[in-house]
Amino acid sequence: MGRDPADRTTVTAANQRRRSPSIRDVAREAGVSRQTVSRVINNHPSLRPETRDRVLQVIEQMRYRPNAVARALGRNSSHVIGVLALQRTQYGPIAAIQAIEEAAVAYGFVSFTVPLTDTSSDMIREGLEFLVSQQVAGIVVIAPQRPVLKEVTQLELDIPYVLLHSRVDDETDLEIFADQRHGARLAVAHLADQGHRRIAHLAGPADWMEAEARLHGYRDELTARGLDPLPVVHGDWSSASGAARADPIVASGATAVFCSNDQMALGLIHAVRLRNLSVPEDVSVVGFDDIPEAAYFAPPLTTVRQDFASMGRRCVARLITPPPGAPMAATRLDITPASTVALVVRESVHNITSR
Repeated sequence: MGRDPADRTTVTAANQRRRSPSIRDVAREAGVSRQTVSRVINNHPSLRPETRDRVLQVIEQMRYRPNAVARALGRNSSHVIGVLALQRTQYGPIAAIQAIEEAAVAYGFVSFTVPLTDTSSDMIREGLEFLVSQQVAGIVVIAPQRPVLKEVTQLELDIPYVLLHSRVDDETDLEIFADQRHGARLAVAHLADQGHRRIAHLAGPADWMEAEARLHGYRDELTARGLDPLPVVHGDWSSASGAARADPIVASGATAVFCSNDQMALGLIHAVRLRNLSVPEDVSVVGFDDIPEAAYFAPPLTTVRQDFASMGRRCVARLITPPPGAPMAATRLDITPASTVALVVRESVHNITSR
């Protein structure tokens, strides 16, 4: 049976009460762009009086109220870098945000971070629209997942932005900043150089482009050396998931494991020891990221280091100073990979050539 129209009206009204109107809602109702609404809010002089009046009327009717702190930032827009970040609990995103903050200050700017709690279209769009409405000088997106990339592209932002740690497409495999694929190859090459022929991969979540790039790097290096890949096991970046995925890895007969990040490596090492196996004598382990604690694992973890400070500086510099000839409103500012990954050799890998 269909729902009574009165019930739908009640549900709609309840939903509106739960969610405050966004700048997108105002733009849709007024029949203008989000940028026009932003210009009205910030008293931009280039607007026609009738457009300004129409938008102001809708703002009043919908009771839309921009955040006061955000409006203050918007008035100083030429010195604000916006950051849209999905994951703020893992080392990589945290280090990237800190690097951007420090680089922004060094250039006489400040950064303003909007967190994403999920990758739904509404959440991504509202986060980006909010930053655009504050007239930031540029935006850094730290959310390397395809739904986010899709939304960013479809929004056709009219201000500079960069995608941190993202693969743009499968054909060019262009990496923004750190070359995740190359870093993975460094890790697998080191294991192969130590005599390992059965090398497993504990990958990150399948919908993360960083995890996908590292998985490709794992397979690339094995293929280059004539080695067969083992079945790939996926975790969720956490130590708990690394521990939970130990059984299929041990059952595969792997003598070495390349983990897509250091936290999962930590969990795996713990779980391997609970099975009365030794790291690195029975199972060698390499991680990725070189978190500050990696040098104090037992044993100290061999891993791939990312130069987050360099990434932050290059990111902010690129937003502030576009390449020669590029318009200030460039849709995307692609940054080619730099030497921002390096293998850090410690004690979690055992040489088995003498076996």
